[in-house]
Amino acid sequence: MEKTAKWDSKKIGEFALNYALYIILVVMLIVVICINPRFLSISNFMRILTQASTRIILALGAAGLIVLAGTDLSAGRILGCSAAVTASLVQATTYGSRMYKFENDLPLIVPLLASIAVAMVFCVINGFGVAKLHLHAFIVSLGTQLIAFGCTCIYINSQEGGAQALSTFNSTFNYWVTEGIDFGSFELPFLIIYAAIAVVVMYFIWNKTTLGKNMFAIGGNPEAASVSGVSLTKNIIGVYIVAGVLYGIAAFLEAGRIGSVNTGTGLNYDTDAISGCVIGGVSFSGGVGTIPGVVIGVVILQVINYAFNFLGIDPYLQYIIRGLIIILAVSIDVRKYIAKK
Repeated sequence: MEKTAKWDSKKIGEFALNYALYIILVVMLIVVICINPRFLSISNFMRILTQASTRIILALGAAGLIVLAGTDLSAGRILGCSAAVTASLVQATTYGSRMYKFENDLPLIVPLLASIAVAMVFCVINGFGVAKLHLHAFIVSLGTQLIAFGCTCIYINSQEGGAQALSTFNSTFNYWVTEGIDFGSFELPFLIIYAAIAVVVMYFIWNKTTLGKNMFAIGGNPEAASVSGVSLTKNIIGVYIVAGVLYGIAAFLEAGRIGSVNTGTGLNYDTDAISGCVIGGVSFSGGVGTIPGVVIGVVILQVINYAFNFLGIDPYLQYIIRGLIIILAVSIDVRKYIAKK
């Protein structure tokens, strides 16, 4: 009996440690709801999902790189650079200070492809550095983070009027990003639909394609994957290319969501994406992660951020709490990895 009690207490302790982050987050949400019950409303939930949509798409790209036992510190700045390109191409033709003097609005496919192309260039650089030069993903993405930020600053400062935010977008772009499908008393934002489509596509890629299976094999044990005939270079760069496509799409949509792009756009987006992935169970040890987990992790993080703003908590204190959440999430992940070893 005593032995069973000890075993139960040990099991409960293990559970508490492994799921400490989720327990803390749930407690935080309960406290927020107790302080202000109005937080629990459909309108708030839709706002949270709308705000989380572009971050979900960004995190889906970063998640693949973490599964490869890497990371990407450049995701936020790549998004900022791609968003700047997008914003400059979708400015209304009636706006006198627009960057390009187009006579007619460009088809939306043009700025979308331009955004994806810019993001893919940076991601291919990252992928080449990791796969061919055998650089650590942390180092190469730190370098491209600075390069992307510099390119964004140069691009925005190249306007005739000098450094000013890129804004005043055409009505077609605004509609397809900021509006939604009306169901009478309920409107489903397009952003949530786009994020849902990206989730479905990435679920298929991760679970039903050779690239997805090879990604998990390389992340779990690159030596064994190579011996099994998996091309490390080809597949690693392939995963980075997919990330680039997702970053470009996220940047395109984020430009419209926020309505104005400046040199600060994308700041800390990478940390939000990485922390969302880790909260969702994507392991830094490599080879572990699920698409539903990524979505849940990002949404949970966005719920916490929204709750802080809803209660009017000091933004500087929010940074501290978010930093502690990241440290706790990674600590739990490392603990699980050590226990597995």
